[in-house]
Amino acid sequence: MVSGIPTHVLGPAMKNVAFDPLRDPTMRPTPFQAYLRIQIGCDKFCTFCVVPYTRGAEVSRPVANIVEDVLRLADNGVREITLIGQNVNAYHGEGPDGRVWSLGTLLRRIANIPGIARIRYSTSHPRDVDDTLVAAHRDLPALMPFVHLPVQSGSDRILSAMNRRHTVEDYRRVIDRLRAARQDIAFSSDFIVGFPGETEEDFRATLALVTQIGYAGAYSFKYSPRPGTPAADMRETVSAAEMDQRLVRLQELIDSQQSAFNQAAIGKTVDVLFERTGRNPGQIVGRTAYLQPAHVLASSDIIGQVLPVKIETLERYSLLGQLAPSSSARANTPAYRQAPASPMTTGA
Repeated sequence: MVSGIPTHVLGPAMKNVAFDPLRDPTMRPTPFQAYLRIQIGCDKFCTFCVVPYTRGAEVSRPVANIVEDVLRLADNGVREITLIGQNVNAYHGEGPDGRVWSLGTLLRRIANIPGIARIRYSTSHPRDVDDTLVAAHRDLPALMPFVHLPVQSGSDRILSAMNRRHTVEDYRRVIDRLRAARQDIAFSSDFIVGFPGETEEDFRATLALVTQIGYAGAYSFKYSPRPGTPAADMRETVSAAEMDQRLVRLQELIDSQQSAFNQAAIGKTVDVLFERTGRNPGQIVGRTAYLQPAHVLASSDIIGQVLPVKIETLERYSLLGQLAPSSSARANTPAYRQAPASPMTTGA
């Protein structure tokens, strides 16, 4: 038995291994933030990914075990919990009522635990965004309005070759559902350039999708084969030089969107969880709901608190401001909807 799960349910690699041992507090990002694994493995079998082979099938921890861990973390002063898993929104753990709980249902339970001010989750798959998760974003103030939702490519042809099991339009509909549920929600994503068979037209479709969605940030990579995956046996058709060029074009577009997103915070009052002292005397650093670094001049007594900050300026990727009255952030919640999408492009 591993964390309440019979070992015969787990993949061979998981037998005799603790599902997720309690982490040493010194391993946390700060004493006030913790990562908590709720799910492991993946059943999607994307052709470029080793996870299904190294982590096995999707397995979810029982709700009772997760709640017990969150209660313990809250008692230890943790204010922000990030639920993690290889495919976290495929969570399907046994609830205390004997039924299978979705991630959205689990989030509602955790949001009721005193002391937990912020909840996040990562990483998600577009196919597993169900109605309960969308409703959780609509209803739970503690659930941060920042979702990492990888798409990998904006070309249906490449998505099919990747075995992503969704189309570009499917992905857009997921984004639309989440934005309809919570107006201030923002997104990050993952992209692979130079996947075997990717043409210039396919790559331009990716640029078009990025332009249409509008991201607060994203991770982008050149394709590299992973031994044992189906994609490793595909003939590579994109030269290293072309991969480099495409990556630069994509990252320039993403960086421009991230810069615009950060710029939109100036003049707004936002909640910040303060984490640590800064490099300069009297400077305290925290993060917004969108994981943007925010700096103020204040007493170190505010570390560990979530407080409103009036953003005054931007320095590279960090927001600078001053503490605001406690009611300001709620009364002036920033509407961080992306600007209306530009016409879809056919080039960089």
